[in-house]
Amino acid sequence: MPHTFVIFGASGDLTSRKLIPALYNLHRKKRLPAETRVVGFSRTPYTHEAWRAELAESTAKFAGPEFDPAVWNAFAQQIYYCPGDIGHGEDFSKLKDELAKLEGNTPSTRVYYLSTAPRFYEPAIKHLGDHGLADESQGKRRLVIEKPFGTDLATAKQLNISLHNSFAEHQVYRIDHYLGKETVQNLLVLRFGNTIFEPIWNRNYIDHVQITVAEEVEVGKRAGYYDTAGVVRDMIQNHLLQLVMITAMEAPVRYAADPVRDEKVKVLLGMKPLTPERVQTDTVRGQYQGYLAHEGVAANSQTATFAAIKLWIDNWRWQGVPFYLRTGKAMSCRTTQIVIQFREPPHMLFTSSNRANAEANRLVVQVQPNEGMQLHFQTKVPDAGMKMRQTDLDFSYQREFKGSIPDSYQRLLLDALEGDASLFARADEVEAAWALCDPLLAAWNDPGLPKLLPYDPGHWGPLESSTWMEAQGRQWFDTCPVLR
Repeated sequence: MPHTFVIFGASGDLTSRKLIPALYNLHRKKRLPAETRVVGFSRTPYTHEAWRAELAESTAKFAGPEFDPAVWNAFAQQIYYCPGDIGHGEDFSKLKDELAKLEGNTPSTRVYYLSTAPRFYEPAIKHLGDHGLADESQGKRRLVIEKPFGTDLATAKQLNISLHNSFAEHQVYRIDHYLGKETVQNLLVLRFGNTIFEPIWNRNYIDHVQITVAEEVEVGKRAGYYDTAGVVRDMIQNHLLQLVMITAMEAPVRYAADPVRDEKVKVLLGMKPLTPERVQTDTVRGQYQGYLAHEGVAANSQTATFAAIKLWIDNWRWQGVPFYLRTGKAMSCRTTQIVIQFREPPHMLFTSSNRANAEANRLVVQVQPNEGMQLHFQTKVPDAGMKMRQTDLDFSYQREFKGSIPDSYQRLLLDALEGDASLFARADEVEAAWALCDPLLAAWNDPGLPKLLPYDPGHWGPLESSTWMEAQGRQWFDTCPVLR
């Protein structure tokens, strides 16, 4: 069956930087379904040829050494452009006619991708429904929608209502590019494709879990947006909670969309609510020095650029195991890592050795950069009595596999074209994530819950974050990155 990939906001940055390079690379690898067309829709008055020419330049830049002009020229023949304004319903009639002309009378699968500002989501969805573009009588119709999916629980629910007025839930693909990363998917294989990890993946053997998403960069040109969003909306409600769900979920009955997403939702539903009292004791928030000087930031802004949060999951597997989430801008390095910190041995035989250095076992999943995993364990130092030293075993994608790791959008766009929603969020999952985060945001609006702490750029957030962990008898894992 022919496939048509329609991009709304086709002249935007996401299209040229991520979407078209991903589709080009899928074409280059011969992984796109047969007869796949790409149709752009935006207000810029391009012709087919003008848009193809502009995309050739941007794809050459963002696809890097994998760009082949001959391969691109073959791919570009299936790229088309339809100028139109999302705010004008009559332009959707033009789009409908253009798609019918391209597809003829052949039933086809269509994927509509909303690569637009969030304020255009609901108008686009309504017009698609009003003009019969969501109707599946002539083939599958799917809608991919980017984050942010709402700004709180109320707006997320309203957006879901708007979606379901035009599309059925099985047609909606809410994208989070973190789930397309090879290392995140490999975490599922690590847990459920092996027998050695899953038996110890529980409260009996694990002391706590740390999930860190650190960024070296400051907010830069995104300051105007960031000051209205903050660290919770920008990173925690989506990316970090996705990593928590993949880490903590139970094994699904099979690897398919609904069983996988059922287990992810159970993780969110099992989390202890963040009451104002818990927000005071179980969170740290900070703002890097110099944030207020960015253009677009309010002079007295209380927006957090750093957050550390302790979460608890009330179920059989994780009872009593804290999950520590940490993320921030202007930190010491760029890393995304999941640290499984195991318990210490119940009895230490080698008390005469360097006991202070006998750290418990640890598994570090490095999501980015230099993707891979590292297991830390104790070994005996040769010719030194029973002196111990921490040693590691590691797995590196770059070392084990040839070629570059594909961009996460390649996997996700291909899944959308093929109808596999396993790595996309469902309506109840999004609403459960906002239900957890809303009380946190409400408490942080009160300057006393807790105090907004300053930190210097290039550090691991406020110093109080480390003392907060030490007061609980734990330490942040601040090696960055473990694989080089």
